[in-house]
Amino acid sequence: MPKELLKGNVAFAEAAVRAGCEAYFGYPITPQTELLEHMSSRMIELDRVFLQAESEVAAINMVYGAAAAGVRVMTSSSSPGISLMQEGLSYMAGSEVPAVIIDVMRGGPGLGNIQPSQSDYNQVTKTAGHGDFHPIVLAPANVQEAIDLTVLAFDLADKYRTLVFVVADGAIGQMMEPAELPPMRELPKERPSWALTGAKNRERNLVNSLYMGVEGLEALNQQLQAKLAQIQREEVRYETQFVEDAEIVLVAFGTAARVAQTAVQRLRRRGLPVGLFRPITLWPFPEKELADVAQKSKALFVVEMNAGQMLHDVRLVAGIHKPVKFLGRMGGRIPLPEEVEREAEALLEQLAVVSA
Repeated sequence: MPKELLKGNVAFAEAAVRAGCEAYFGYPITPQTELLEHMSSRMIELDRVFLQAESEVAAINMVYGAAAAGVRVMTSSSSPGISLMQEGLSYMAGSEVPAVIIDVMRGGPGLGNIQPSQSDYNQVTKTAGHGDFHPIVLAPANVQEAIDLTVLAFDLADKYRTLVFVVADGAIGQMMEPAELPPMRELPKERPSWALTGAKNRERNLVNSLYMGVEGLEALNQQLQAKLAQIQREEVRYETQFVEDAEIVLVAFGTAARVAQTAVQRLRRRGLPVGLFRPITLWPFPEKELADVAQKSKALFVVEMNAGQMLHDVRLVAGIHKPVKFLGRMGGRIPLPEEVEREAEALLEQLAVVSA
């Protein structure tokens, strides 16, 4: 199919429609409101369900109900709205129902501003609610990946009966790039066997996260941990550039990775040994793969649009054996390639002095 010029938020929405999203519940919040607006027209055109809820709390509980009925369902929001959804997300994880959540991140904490940020890394990767669970978290770095990873998110949600986040900073939601949309999928003709569809011709199903006895709740948690272990084995995604001979490997995701990539390309043209490691799954985090890359390098350099939230995961993987440098911009600021270049050059000089 030919490429067309698409805004990131519209790309998220149209990809969800074409992936077979049957119901959308959400509440407007910048910088993802165009996503909701696109769904409001497209879902009605296709005779599917769209509802603008009275709040993010209401929206996530509507998502919970639709998911329990076996419907392919999605919501979207931005950082403060995701915070309001935490309780409902935990209920859904405990009930093992699939759903997709698009999070177009803004500056924080608090209401912050509407500028692009990566301030939600901790709240989406460190369980997105109380209890011992992790959602799958996918992080696109451009509009084409926003499309591709949204389609993938629905498939993973159904495969594992789990929550899948697609997270992007506001720059990706607002930018326009040429991208290719997938063909329209047919909607499922039957609901999954576990769904609440009425019990006239079968035994009744129960979708529930309340367990009054410790034995039952521990058994559920053991089941969840087994599923998470499978996801960690099978669903890690990442990208590398120039890491084979790199003395410094930059680690970044989303827009920060695009900035880091520009810096790496400029430094490479000058003959400097730098590379890039980009996690695409923020959870499961590509621990083994990053550790392998780190072992061959002299240092890692983490670039983020926050105070260093992914930095902790990078240090857990490689910080014991290799130095880890950090550059973070906060409050909605995007780091510039020139900043990254200067810091990378300084680190190379320090490493040369140590080696001498």
